[in-house]
Amino acid sequence: MTTNPDDKGVFVRSMAARDRLGGISNETIAAAVLMRALYDRVIVETVGVGQSESDIAGIADTVLLCIQPGAGDSLQFMKAGVMELPDVVAVTKGDLGAAARRARADVEGALGLSARGEWSAPVVTISATAGEGLDQLDDAIAKHAAFLNQGNRRGKKLQEQETAWVAEAIKARFGSEGLDASRAIKVNAAGPFSREVALGEALRARLFSLTGK
Repeated sequence: MTTNPDDKGVFVRSMAARDRLGGISNETIAAAVLMRALYDRVIVETVGVGQSESDIAGIADTVLLCIQPGAGDSLQFMKAGVMELPDVVAVTKGDLGAAARRARADVEGALGLSARGEWSAPVVTISATAGEGLDQLDDAIAKHAAFLNQGNRRGKKLQEQETAWVAEAIKARFGSEGLDASRAIKVNAAGPFSREVALGEALRARLFSLTGK
C-alpha cells in the first residue's frame, strides 16, 4: 500500500486472494474500507475478474476494467460475465493500432449485449507508451463520479456496500444460520466495523448461553 501526501490519495496493492474467490482478499476489503474514510481517492487493484471475481464492485465507487488487445472477443467477454461489472472500460496498448481498434469494437459489442442500468460504461483507448487517451480516461472517471453525486446515488451505493460487507463477515464467522440470526439483532453502531463487532459479540453470547463455550 502506498500513499501520496500531495493529492491525498492511496493505492492498495494486490494481496493474495488465498481461498477467496471474489478476486480480492478479506484484508484488501478491510484496507479499502478503512482507507476510503481517510483519503480522497483510493485505488484498489484486483487479482482478476470474471463471474466469480466480482467483489471489487462491492467496495469501489467506480470500477475500471482494463482490456488489452487480444484478450478475447465479444462472446468470450459475455461468457466471463465481466461486462456487468465496469463503470468505465480502458482498452490498453492503443499504439498497437488495428488490434486495439478491434479490441475496442469487441468490448463495445459485449457492453451492448449486457443488461445495464442508468449508466452506460464508456470505452476509452489509452496508450502508456504514446501517452494517449489518459485525459479522456480521467474525464470518463470524473463523469461517473458526477453521476454518483446526483440524487444521492453515492450514499445509497455506500450503504448497500456496507450492509453487504457486514453480512459477508458475519457469514464467514458464524455461517448461514448465524447470518440469519443476526438480521433480528439490533445494534447501535455507526460504521461497518463497529456493527460487525457488535453483532459478533451478540452472536457469541447466544452461542455461549447454548453451549457454555
